[in-house]
Amino acid sequence: MSENTPIVDIRNATVYRGETRVFDGLTLTIPGAGSTAILGPNGAGKSTLLKLLMREIHPVVMDGSHVKVFGRDRWVITELRARLGVVSNELQVRYSPGAMGLNVALSGFYSSIGTWGHQSFSKEQLDEADRIMDRLGILHLKEKPLARMSTGEQRRFLLARALINNPDTLILDEPTSGLDVPATFHYLGIIRDLIAEGRQLVLVTHHLHEIPPEVDHVVTIRQGRVMHAGPKAEVLTEANLKELFSTDLQIVRQDGWYQVLPA
Repeated sequence: MSENTPIVDIRNATVYRGETRVFDGLTLTIPGAGSTAILGPNGAGKSTLLKLLMREIHPVVMDGSHVKVFGRDRWVITELRARLGVVSNELQVRYSPGAMGLNVALSGFYSSIGTWGHQSFSKEQLDEADRIMDRLGILHLKEKPLARMSTGEQRRFLLARALINNPDTLILDEPTSGLDVPATFHYLGIIRDLIAEGRQLVLVTHHLHEIPPEVDHVVTIRQGRVMHAGPKAEVLTEANLKELFSTDLQIVRQDGWYQVLPA
């Protein structure tokens, strides 16, 4: 993919979830270079945006409207999911508590939830799964069921699943939700290493502390519309965030990290 080709190019999209209109004329571009955070309060439309990106839902068909991913508006879903590695809490809860760690990682090859009897895996695929699990520090847990793992360990197996096809871009939805402080720091460290290797990241969150210093582009959304989009330093201002979250706050910046405190 060329750096000039956006990861996502949405123009004038109207999107429903059931009877609810979440987006009305949404226009949004996520650049093809660098990493992007999508920031907004609960109920802003972030999860719907992810489903639109993954082609799980579709916009209303109308002239002058399109949703393109990597420059294309049509995809074979399995092919797209190999290009986009996704980690989300919604995905995590769809796995059986009895699923073994290895099977979670391997399921990425088929973009399935768990592994099934008709699926087969080559020695090369098994070796690749071991390599990724070892890198994420979870190889010793490969025969352990999810139910006996911590939330942080479970999240790392989902990250292994996302990395198994060597995707261009990682989509992380609320990546440190439910993690304690050490697990949060460890997970964010892994994310920073992946960005340093050249991976692109699309991070969806309502927490500023989840946005690594290496993320250079930020989009804010509220009630189904884009509020601001651009370089991180221009978007993450106190005025913009007060408007976004409808509350008085102050921003603390240190070593490229951002945090908010009460005003």
